[in-house]
Amino acid sequence: MSISGVNGALANMYQYANRTQKAGTSGASFTEQLQKTGEAADMSKVDAYTEYLRSKYGNVRIQSVGKDKQSLDRAGKSMSGSDVVIAPNILEQMANDPEKAAYYEGKIDDFFNATPRLKAQFAAQGLDYQPCGVVVHEDGSVTYIGGCGDSPERVAEVNAINKAKREKEAAQRKAGMERSQEAAEERKEQLEIIYKQKTMTEFLSIRTMDTSRVTYTATPEVLSSAITAYEQNIMEASGILK
Repeated sequence: MSISGVNGALANMYQYANRTQKAGTSGASFTEQLQKTGEAADMSKVDAYTEYLRSKYGNVRIQSVGKDKQSLDRAGKSMSGSDVVIAPNILEQMANDPEKAAYYEGKIDDFFNATPRLKAQFAAQGLDYQPCGVVVHEDGSVTYIGGCGDSPERVAEVNAINKAKREKEAAQRKAGMERSQEAAEERKEQLEIIYKQKTMTEFLSIRTMDTSRVTYTATPEVLSSAITAYEQNIMEASGILK
């Protein structure tokens, strides 16, 4: 029997099992029907049930996932939105017990049935809900994994705000650098003026000192004439010469 044939037979068998359980009628048991389907397809009961789940949900993995945050984060990153991960021991229970199968399938169905409603609720708040999948752990507990973030419109709005902020800060930094450069140039000019003034003051001070140190000399002839003129002035002042 082909896989598609197995899937069809399993789907019919589950519908039959649900009807007989609800009506309380007798007949072939769930386990017997599953066993017959598996034998007809030359596969185990667990394998046959796994194929049925994959026909119903799509991406079904048989894997034990821890309940700690790190394990769940790692599992969520590998999911595409419609994933179902079931621990091997729980899968075996589901394959052999119709009540277990109905219970866990109901839990899985709840996750997918709630997705449209959750998307609408988060969208009303400007958020984007992204489902990841369902994990059935070894202890029988069930974890729903999903993410929520800003909507594409909100992301675009935030990016625009951040861009404008970066551009404003860049313009402010540029203006600050220009002001700093202008202040530096002004300070440089002031220092040059101060330096020139200081240099001129020192120069004038040196010239004054040099002038005070000048010694005047004269030749004998000039000195004799000066003495004669000096004596004549004295004699005139005294009335000796008239």
